Amino acid sequence: MTTTLTDAKLARISLEIEGSVARIVLCNPPLNVIDIPMMEELARALAEVEAQPDIAIIVLSGAGKAFSAGVDVAAHTPDKVEDMLTRFHGVIRGLVATKKVTIANVHGHCLGGGAELAMVCDLVYTTDAAQWAFPEIKLGCYPPVACTALAALVGQKRAAELILTGRTINGREAVEIGLATLSVRENQLPTAVDECLGQLRSLSPAALAIAKKASYAWDSMHFDKGLARAEKIYFEDLMKTADANEGIRAFMEKRSPRWTGK
Repeated sequence: MTTTLTDAKLARISLEIEGSVARIVLCNPPLNVIDIPMMEELARALAEVEAQPDIAIIVLSGAGKAFSAGVDVAAHTPDKVEDMLTRFHGVIRGLVATKKVTIANVHGHCLGGGAELAMVCDLVYTTDAAQWAFPEIKLGCYPPVACTALAALVGQKRAAELILTGRTINGREAVEIGLATLSVRENQLPTAVDECLGQLRSLSPAALAIAKKASYAWDSMHFDKGLARAEKIYFEDLMKTADANEGIRAFMEKRSPRWTGK
């Protein structure tokens, strides 16, 4: 039986409960861009799921043709960026801190903040052809969550390359470097996720929660401190540069940025 957990109307995500599994789907077509209303809904959904002891697993996916193309660029302007990052990183912290096993189900574009949402999940299933990237550098910015935690997943040199070049990789390479768990053809993705769910459902929810607590890919205390530091640098250093503001304006005006190095 499928039931919805929250009574409040959701416009940017859907939330369904199937026994011990909560399915959260990003629903902001065409590319599931993560705007502030979606961040608010994600935070509320995660809090409600966390409060339900019968739920042991969260599956995070994207509707339509993409997982997510990332955080809304319009929310990066100087008047909005601090509120945006605070809200988005609240969602990230919620995913990192949850006692539930988290599974990212990735297809299509998985970029920027979308890739950050996926990478902090415990298990990541992706299509071979999914497009993964952290392209913030092309806007004169950087991805704080990836700067904090990506090296623990893929190694320092690979993390530096992805962050400093904004290069796009496919799902197969994401698995090869340790960013994802398994890549399959697109028509096989639902089966792969369901097989994983079948294994997890047969296990003790209490043991899963404790094993997860003991086996993080990075120390959660260091992650929290590192992300706070990355946020501080973003607000105090990056957003004071002319190039960061030019990169955002250029994207919104659909033109090439004119960097000044200042």
